[in-house]
Amino acid sequence: MRIGQQYEDSTAGERATGWEFAWLDGRDVGSEPTWSYPAIARALVRRASALLDLDTGNGEFLAELAPLPPHTVAVESWSRNTPVARDRLYPFGVQVLTELPGGEDEFDVVLSRHGRLPAADIVRLLRPGGTLLSQQVGSDDLAGLNVALGAPPAHRQPWNADVAVAALTDAGLEVLDVREERPPVTFTDVSGIVRQLRDLPWQIRDFSPRLYQDALERLDTFIRLHGAFTVTAHRFLVEAVRP
Repeated sequence: MRIGQQYEDSTAGERATGWEFAWLDGRDVGSEPTWSYPAIARALVRRASALLDLDTGNGEFLAELAPLPPHTVAVESWSRNTPVARDRLYPFGVQVLTELPGGEDEFDVVLSRHGRLPAADIVRLLRPGGTLLSQQVGSDDLAGLNVALGAPPAHRQPWNADVAVAALTDAGLEVLDVREERPPVTFTDVSGIVRQLRDLPWQIRDFSPRLYQDALERLDTFIRLHGAFTVTAHRFLVEAVRP
């Protein structure tokens, strides 16, 4: 059985609910930058009375920041994640919306970890003196997978710290801190690569094991010979305040 058929058949009929990456344990190593987004976020949350978390995913990270401010709202529009987030965050009194709130001057802190960064809406929703903290996945993230598989780049336009800072500044925010890194990510078997690409479909939009089986077999051979295959992640952090 060729590798493409093997992984196509082994994942047929799978239905995932929410984000779940336990299957990557031991199969990929790295991707974390040197700063601690949770530590920075936790310090901001402790001083806030109203918090907004954009693209909260399954709500796991927000729950880890508890105790949360009395007025905490999370936004998650992906139907795969929304019910999971609501179930997880209900005990904390968090309202989970599928769209951005419509008000103004509502939140002391807006968080966005690997989510969207709508500059004008963030300015609208922050109170004067309020803080935005965002960690973003840049457009160069895991680009080495695309190159190795002969796939088109994941992004047509650059998304990096310079682009984000320009957008936030133009919207009226004052940027306090900017950091950007490209840490290594090491895969120790080809099945980890396959699952990564199936669960993160924006990396290679036409990905299937059958379509890319020749390139996957080359990667499998490389990993067996060298023990691992390493690419780089792309992360940047921005902290800004509404004057």
